[in-house]
Amino acid sequence: MQLFLAGFALVSLCEIFTVGGFPLNPKVRIAFTGIHLGAIVATLWILLLNAIVGFQLLDDGTPLSLGLIAASAAALFIGTGYVTLDTGYSWTGYWDSCLEPPNRAYALYTLYQLAPLIFVVLFFVLEAILVLRVLGEFNPMIYLGAAGLLFAIGQIFQYVVSTHICQGTDGKINGALFETLFTLLSVVMIWVFWSSITEEDWPAASTGGPISTYP
Repeated sequence: MQLFLAGFALVSLCEIFTVGGFPLNPKVRIAFTGIHLGAIVATLWILLLNAIVGFQLLDDGTPLSLGLIAASAAALFIGTGYVTLDTGYSWTGYWDSCLEPPNRAYALYTLYQLAPLIFVVLFFVLEAILVLRVLGEFNPMIYLGAAGLLFAIGQIFQYVVSTHICQGTDGKINGALFETLFTLLSVVMIWVFWSSITEEDWPAASTGGPISTYP
């Protein structure tokens, strides 16, 4: 979970320079965008792996589990970042068609929109199964449900309400401000949820052993 929080901190830092309206040279902003998108994909991948590790497929906190999480997240970070930077800087020219109308960047859409959505949905499904079927508890689901609701509200502000806020304020702010706030609150609730299921050793019906802390 510490790796996830570190990734989220990097995402939040990059948002200052990508969606925060911070004055930057356009080429520098492209660089921050590459880091930003790569960090989003890698961070949500880490979140999903934390849910998978909870089923004790690998021992928590071991060099092997931590190494696999870090290496796979690094691969996604580098891959997504490269596609973003190659698109923005036209290093190879392969993605130049994305820079012309109607500006359809299918690769970036898959990496930045579709893949993270799948990671998030799988995280909530797996954690719900872990809590209800393995741990046999219900109270942690309150925190997990709150995290999901806050995340969904943030996405609504980003993709539905944003255009109305932007028009109503003459472009001074948009939905990204509220999306960032609700995403932060969602991460806080995920931390509370995680703490609620790892603060003591729960009996694991499938393994006979305790559910210990995540990496």
